[in-house]
Amino acid sequence: MDHSKAAKEYNLDEERVNWHDKALWYLRHKRDIEVKEISEWEKLKDAASEIKMDVLSNLDIYLEEFEQKAQANGVHVHWAEDGNEHNRIVKELLVKHGAKTLVKSKSMLTEECGLNHYLEKQGIEVIDTDLGERIVQLAGERPSHITAPAIHKTKEEVDELFQAKLGAKPSKGDPQTITQVARNDLRSYFLKADASLTGVNFALADSGGFVVCTNEGNADMGVHQTPLHIASMGIEKLIPKTEHLGVFLRLLARSASGQSITSYSSHFFKPGIKQEIHVVIVDNGRSNLLGKDDFRNSMKCIRCGACMNTCPIFRRSGGHSYGSVIPGPIGSILSPNISMKEHSSLPFASTLCGSCTDICPVRIDIDTQLYKWRQLILKKHPKTLKKLIMKGMAMVFNHPKIFDFVGRIVRKLMLKSPRFLLYNRYNVWGKNRELPPSPKQSFKEWYRINRKANDGE
Repeated sequence: MDHSKAAKEYNLDEERVNWHDKALWYLRHKRDIEVKEISEWEKLKDAASEIKMDVLSNLDIYLEEFEQKAQANGVHVHWAEDGNEHNRIVKELLVKHGAKTLVKSKSMLTEECGLNHYLEKQGIEVIDTDLGERIVQLAGERPSHITAPAIHKTKEEVDELFQAKLGAKPSKGDPQTITQVARNDLRSYFLKADASLTGVNFALADSGGFVVCTNEGNADMGVHQTPLHIASMGIEKLIPKTEHLGVFLRLLARSASGQSITSYSSHFFKPGIKQEIHVVIVDNGRSNLLGKDDFRNSMKCIRCGACMNTCPIFRRSGGHSYGSVIPGPIGSILSPNISMKEHSSLPFASTLCGSCTDICPVRIDIDTQLYKWRQLILKKHPKTLKKLIMKGMAMVFNHPKIFDFVGRIVRKLMLKSPRFLLYNRYNVWGKNRELPPSPKQSFKEWYRINRKANDGE
């Protein structure tokens, strides 16, 4: 199902659409308040963009430097070409350590690789410990947002879900009760888990360390309770120096949720006593994207989700309508790189208003890249009818006499024709739109008449 059809289904529930829109705009509003407090905000964005461009221009060098420093710290480093290899490596590590239960935190990459389903088929229990991720896991759904994965659900729906899956008592959607139920459930898994897995927000090339940002502290709970810590890391997560971290931490939390900083910024450098740390560095199509001049810039993304919070399309169509792990504007750039055929509708799910580009903390030209994807998709998968219409429009606009003639026909006949000729099931454009009243004359005709009148004065 393409985005427009999925969005149409989502929009049938107008009440849900309205509060989803307001919830995301609330995050955008909080972000704006925090940003105003930082006089050097634009300079921070410039610095982050330049640092990331340096990384992308020298990615091979920084990756090797990170590997060398991490290994010197006693960290094991693995390389995965794609999601399948990533999953195999993780499974082999878990089997080697006899792990039967894995607690997982902060990793969209594992969603991208389909790790949960893969491990469950191998008889390994996987528990997502982020509250939002746990909610969608229990519901059998994908995250609908990068940083707020369960934002599509009301607190009443979560209450009912916890009753069905966790045996919780009804609370009428009381947030404190819901949180306590989740805390009690997850604590039992933290205590019995054999291994933990986290994502990587930032990897530091100069030290071989990495940072995981959370608001719940669940990454730390899992990591410090288990003898095996696996970190799944995309190749683009690198920054050159530890001193650069301050730039990104200031940008990330404000852009994502309007906080001055995340509650926990956990730094991992060396394994603890009787513990192993394994970092799995994953490509999964990223090198292909790096090789595309028009789209390389998108690899600077720090997964803050700000573009989703500001996007008028995402806010009113829901994350699941995108049919991809990473939805919204940035997902509409990244997903066609994985499968242009499967995700060909996503670059068209945009008004190209530029709000996503304006808000991006690392200055990704999102709207420009969406437009370029449209051109590539239409070139590879041309739509004959649209092509003919555009050629016809080009002919009309290139010939003033034809333009004037067509204008008169439209004003005097088409706009005054019986309604069913314009508003019918074949005219998708007219379903939610009304044409303006037909003007008596064109601007050119009005101008000529008024010019003559003025000349005669």
